[in-house]
Amino acid sequence: MVGVPAWAGHARLIVGESEGGSVFRGFKNFLMRGDVIVVAVGLITALAFSTLIKAFTDNVINPIITVAQGGNAPALGWQLGKSGNPATYLNIGAFISAMIYFVLFMAVVYFLIVIPYKRVQARRGVTVFGDPKPAKTCPACLSDDLPVAASKCRYCATDQPPYPR
Repeated sequence: MVGVPAWAGHARLIVGESEGGSVFRGFKNFLMRGDVIVVAVGLITALAFSTLIKAFTDNVINPIITVAQGGNAPALGWQLGKSGNPATYLNIGAFISAMIYFVLFMAVVYFLIVIPYKRVQARRGVTVFGDPKPAKTCPACLSDDLPVAASKCRYCATDQPPYPR
């Protein structure tokens, strides 16, 4: 085409046109894929449970840990520097609280998101979060992800011994 700059084809993509239709239609199709919806719902649920579990650890677990210290200490831990300086206070109670928070959060995610998702996918005939397939290690290059039935290594092409059963 005479008189049309080379970048003109790219400008159509920027303003929302493509060969197959609208860029927005493609974006909508991307958003409506099942995987994106599952991830979005999972993230929203995880954020909601995160707030709930954070409140539980801050208002129930932390006071219990602080009582374990006894005395007038602000939390379970030790003052490393000048007394009253919060920047030099080694707060072990906050770390214990964070570990409890993490364990509770992961338990909630597992029991309220992962297990129901596995059941739904099993009804569809799809295995998710299953055990890994058995693999063997190449004696020459030590790659450990070779299929059991492989007769040659995919990385170094060494003949493989049969897999011991």
